[in-house]
Amino acid sequence: MSTGTESGGRQARRDDIVLEAMDDGIATLTLNRPHVRNATLPATFEHLLTALTRLAADPRVHLVVLTGAGDSFCAGADLKALSAATSPRGPVDDGAARAHGLRARMEAARLLHEIPKPTLAVIRGPAYGAGLSLALACDLRIAADDARLCTGFARVGLSGDYGGSYFMTHLVGPALARELYFTARVVDAEEALRIGLVNRMVPVERLDEAAREWAQELASAPTVALGFMKANLNVALEGTLAQTLDSEVGHIARCVGTDDHREAMAAAVEKRRPRFTGR
Repeated sequence: MSTGTESGGRQARRDDIVLEAMDDGIATLTLNRPHVRNATLPATFEHLLTALTRLAADPRVHLVVLTGAGDSFCAGADLKALSAATSPRGPVDDGAARAHGLRARMEAARLLHEIPKPTLAVIRGPAYGAGLSLALACDLRIAADDARLCTGFARVGLSGDYGGSYFMTHLVGPALARELYFTARVVDAEEALRIGLVNRMVPVERLDEAAREWAQELASAPTVALGFMKANLNVALEGTLAQTLDSEVGHIARCVGTDDHREAMAAAVEKRRPRFTGR
C-alpha cells in the first residue's frame, strides 16, 4: 500500500511515527518504526486516535488501511521504552494516572472497530501484543504467509489491552481465546486463516498487490451502506434479535435516500455496473 503522501497532500516525513497516505478514497495508516519492528510507544496510539477521528468524518475516505513499515506489522509495545518508564529510576507515575492515559489511547482500537467505514489490516511478519489487538480491531485482515500472530502478554507479565480480549473472543470463541492468551503461543499465517483470525492469506511477495486489489474493491463499494452494515453487525455481536432488527430497519431506511442506492437502481435497469460515489 502507498505511504508516500498524507491525506492533506503534505509529503510524509520518514521520521513520522505513523505515516498517512490518501489514494483514490483509500486512507493508509502505516506504523513507522521499522528499526524496532514497528513496536509501539504511547505516541503511536495518540497519532492513530487523531488520524482516525479525522478520517471518520472525511467524506473523501471510503476505506482505512492499517499496516506496518518494512517487514513487520507490529511487534507490540516497545519494551525498552516501557521498562524505562516503569523502572525505579524512571519517572514516578501512580496507577490511576497510568490507567487514565491508557484508557484514552485505547480509543484508537474502538474507532477502528466502529468508524462508519471499512477498516483493513495488512499484516506481514509479527503482529504481537497491542499490535495484534489493533489488527483484530479492524473489520478485515489480509496476511502474508510469513505473518506470525501472538498475544504475547503472558510473556511479560501483563494482562492485555487495546480490546484484544474482546476481539479475540468474538473471532475464535472463548476456549481458544483463553488458550492463546494464557499460553502466548505463536500462531502462523496458515493457522490464523484456519481459525478465523485473518480473512485471507497470500504469499508475502504478493501481499501489497493483493491488499491493494481488495482495498480498491472495498473503496469502490457504496460507502454509506457499508458503514451502516458495520453498525448492524456490531449491534449483532452483543445485542438481541430485536435490537438488531431495529438497527437494520433504521439504517436501510437511510440507505434508500442515498445517491449510491439511486445509482444502483438505475444501473440495474440499464444493465450496467453501478458507479458508486460514497454519497
